[in-house]
Amino acid sequence: LMSSCGVWGGLVQPGGSLRLSCAASGFTFDDYAIGWFRQAPGKEREGVSCISLHGGGTYSRDSVKGRFTVSRDSATNTVYLQMNSLKPEDTGVYYCATDLRRYLGANHFCKYGMRNWGKGTQVTVSS
Repeated sequence: LMSSCGVWGGLVQPGGSLRLSCAASGFTFDDYAIGWFRQAPGKEREGVSCISLHGGGTYSRDSVKGRFTVSRDSATNTVYLQMNSLKPEDTGVYYCATDLRRYLGANHFCKYGMRNWGKGTQVTVSS
């Protein structure tokens, strides 16, 4: 089973903030590597930020470093992508993904993808 993903708001002005969330049912997020991906109009899907199962390893693409943060809430079995200082180029469909492969690093997941995909949710950054 895959998580249910949603966005509060969905439309944000440049410089604003938004938090994406995925709540799991039927499995535990703590057992999986977690990744957030996005696909901008006319572009290929790309890794945004990922967390591996290797000692808490993390990776974020250069364009979002210092602005986006991935986190887990074990109590509610929910994962988040906190997005700050949003830019128009952040616009796209965002996906939460999971993977059970413990031998791969966060950078690998963000670069090459993961095995389990949630339903995409639209994020639009516009004035």
